[in-house]
Amino acid sequence: MRRKSDRYDYRVSRSGAPGIAAIAVTWLLLITSAPILWIPLAGVLYLAGALICHQLPERSFHLHGAQLPVCARCFGLYLGAAVGSMTGAVVSTGPLLDRVAPLARSRRSAWVVTAVAAAPTAITFVLEWGLGWPVSNVTRAIAAVPLGFTVALVVVRAVATLHYE
Repeated sequence: MRRKSDRYDYRVSRSGAPGIAAIAVTWLLLITSAPILWIPLAGVLYLAGALICHQLPERSFHLHGAQLPVCARCFGLYLGAAVGSMTGAVVSTGPLLDRVAPLARSRRSAWVVTAVAAAPTAITFVLEWGLGWPVSNVTRAIAAVPLGFTVALVVVRAVATLHYE
């Protein structure tokens, strides 16, 4: 017979991963559509973007001539996070999660895989700031996707395996 806390654990695990995915996808859609949204709502999104991003125009994507609320690198992180959290939510129940996200089985493996996923972003950062090479916005965004994806998978895996006592 299942204990009441077991039912709670199962419910949190089942709803937590899709909830994270919904938040990540909603945020991605909001920042992508900010240039065409109602001005007060767009203003809130640009303000939120200013809290987490430098918002330099030359390092940001533009839609209909208007800058997105975050730079290209942050956009890539959020794109990766949306895809990673959706992937994690789809496989968060059942044995498939162990095949898709073995990276979070231990803290050490999660750190190692996250460090590997951060390598493309770190390389673009070194190229830009260390060597002075110009890096395009598309390159910045693409390099950030693996890091966003991996961090989202680690978070979803952690939420999917939470147990409360």
